[in-house]
Amino acid sequence: MSDPVLTVRDLRIVFGNAAVVDGVSFDVMAGEIVGIVGESGSGKSLTARAVLQLVPPRAKVTGAITFEGQDILSMNAQAIRALRGTGIAMVFQDPMTSFNPVLRVGDQIGEAITVHAKTPRRTLLQRVRQLLAGVGIPNPAERAEAYPHEYSGGMRQRALTAMALANDPRLLIADEPTTALDVTVQDQILRLMRDLNARSGTAILLITHNIAVVASLCQRVIVMYAGRVVEDGPVAEVLTAPLHPYTRALLQSVPRLDNPAGRLAAIAGQPPDPADPLAGCRFQPRCASAIGRCAIEEPALDRLAPGHRARCWVAQDQAALAPVA
Repeated sequence: MSDPVLTVRDLRIVFGNAAVVDGVSFDVMAGEIVGIVGESGSGKSLTARAVLQLVPPRAKVTGAITFEGQDILSMNAQAIRALRGTGIAMVFQDPMTSFNPVLRVGDQIGEAITVHAKTPRRTLLQRVRQLLAGVGIPNPAERAEAYPHEYSGGMRQRALTAMALANDPRLLIADEPTTALDVTVQDQILRLMRDLNARSGTAILLITHNIAVVASLCQRVIVMYAGRVVEDGPVAEVLTAPLHPYTRALLQSVPRLDNPAGRLAAIAGQPPDPADPLAGCRFQPRCASAIGRCAIEEPALDRLAPGHRARCWVAQDQAALAPVA
C-alpha cells in the first residue's frame, strides 16, 4: 500500500452559498480499505459521489480529485463514463432504485460489461453467472433471468455488488451498503468485500454511519463533521483512543454489550447550517471540552500521532505537552 490509488485535495462542494463539503483532503492507498463516518448531512456521501462526477449539476465542485494520476474533475463526459465501472465502481445505498425494475438482473449486469467492451453472447452469459455465483447467489443461471422485485433485499445488494465488480475495478466505493439489511445479510456483504480485497487487491472506500461496520472491515477511518474532516487515522487507534471530541461522542452513542441496560449518550444540539458557517471550530457549540480559542479560530487538521490527525485545539495542546518517547 505504498501508492495512492485515489487522492482528494481541498474538495469543496457548494450549493448556492452553502458549502456542504468544505476543504476535504485524503488518500486511499492501493489495496487499502478506508471508511468515512459521520452524521447524516456531514458530506460523506457527496464526497464519494464527487469522485465519479455524480453530484447534482447545480453544485459547484472545486479542488482536486485524481485516480491513478488522472484528473477526474477535468474529465469530459466520455472519459468519465469510460472510468465508471472499470477503474472505479460504486455500490449505492438502495439496490431497488439502482436496478431498472422492468429488465432482468442478468441483462443489467451484462450491460455493465458490454458498455465497455463488446462480448460474445455465450461468454457474457457465463461471466454474468460467474459474478452472481461469486457474490453468493444460488442457482445463478436461474436468478440471472429474474427481475429485481423477485430478489430479497440482501440478494439485490449482492447482485448490485456483482454489477460493480463486473469489470474488475481497482477502487470500489460502497455508499451505506448494509443499510436496512439484517445483521446476517450485513455480515455476508462485509465478508464479500473483505474477500474481494484480499483476493484481487481492490481498494475500498466505505461510506457509513455504522461504527461497528468500520471496526470489522476497515483499516483506516475518516471522521467527517459539517463538511470537514475532523479526524483521520488507523481504525484501532481512532476507535480506542479518539483525539477529537466529536469522534468520542459518536463512540459513546454506540450500544455496548458490556452495558446493555445503560442509557445511550446523545450529542446535544444540531450541526451548523452550511449556509451560515460558524467562526472557530464547527463542533464547538456542542462540545463539552471547548476552550475559548475554539469559538474564535478553527484548528488545522494536524498530525498528532503517527498516521493519526485531528482538528482540535485541545487535542493539539495535549499532544504538545505529552512527553517525547
